[in-house]
Amino acid sequence: MEKSGKELKVSAIKNGTVLDHIPANQLFEVITILGLRECPNQITFGMNLDSKLLGKKAIIKVADRFFEETQINKVALVAPEAKINIIKDFEVVEKKVLRVPDQIIGIVKCANPKCITNHQPITTKFETKHENGVLKLHCHYCEKDTSSDNLKIITEN
Repeated sequence: MEKSGKELKVSAIKNGTVLDHIPANQLFEVITILGLRECPNQITFGMNLDSKLLGKKAIIKVADRFFEETQINKVALVAPEAKINIIKDFEVVEKKVLRVPDQIIGIVKCANPKCITNHQPITTKFETKHENGVLKLHCHYCEKDTSSDNLKIITEN
């Protein structure tokens, strides 16, 4: 990194993925969701950066790594405004805007302790809906709703 004037410049990556416009308070959740703590690749992240859209944002750059759609769907649940840039030979070759899918399968645990998915080896399945600007997941099995502030992401161990 080098400083030019008052701005801190982060070096560009040759190939990899940049996740931008992550809400600052969700940075470490995104790092966990993507399994970056165990990732041997070069990773650069910034937190509490000024953002016109979010007030404060976070950014993650991961060299030589590209993520699968299931991983991106998990990120969309906690950072729905995030943007993803795919970098090849220092150029942005693809831009993706995250979108919460209509159906979430095997990504989130049901918040209902009595739900069969919490007691049997059954893959969770939810329909997504928005109520008053709040994301809610409607469980296919127990029919209970889980709001976005109570989501428990299923992480690979």
